Amino acid sequence: MQIYVVRHGIAIDRENPKCPPDPERYLTEEGIEKTTLVAKGMAALGVAGELFLSSPYVRAMQTAEIFAVALDYPKQKIRQTDLLLPGAEPSALFRELAKDKRSSAILLFGHAPNVDEVVATALAVKHRITSMKKAGVALLELKRISPPSAELIWLATPKLLRKAWR
Repeated sequence: MQIYVVRHGIAIDRENPKCPPDPERYLTEEGIEKTTLVAKGMAALGVAGELFLSSPYVRAMQTAEIFAVALDYPKQKIRQTDLLLPGAEPSALFRELAKDKRSSAILLFGHAPNVDEVVATALAVKHRITSMKKAGVALLELKRISPPSAELIWLATPKLLRKAWR
């Protein structure tokens, strides 16, 4: 099983006086533009997902929807899960993924540092070894889902993925 772990795109800054409560923070215009190019870069690499799981927070769902358009995945099929919220326990996410063994390619959309903790848990390391940028993507090849045992195939910055589109 391949798992693409995606950090949400650039969102409105918490310090902005117009910033809504954290669950409602949304992608900025720049965030939408850059995330769209990242998603198109993923499409250019031939990425296809059979299952999209997203944090229910607005910025993560917007990122998932942008990827869905680029990768020809129906937006209405994006599933929201609290297991991708900030502070969620990664091992619980993998237990949930184990219930859906039919999917061979899954895209997960979440937040830092949780996305880095998901990668670390999959690699069976006790501390974060990545620091994903906004709209960054990690590809994991899972040998076992729960408890997870994976190999990090690649970790890409948004800049690199945007270049894949060009």
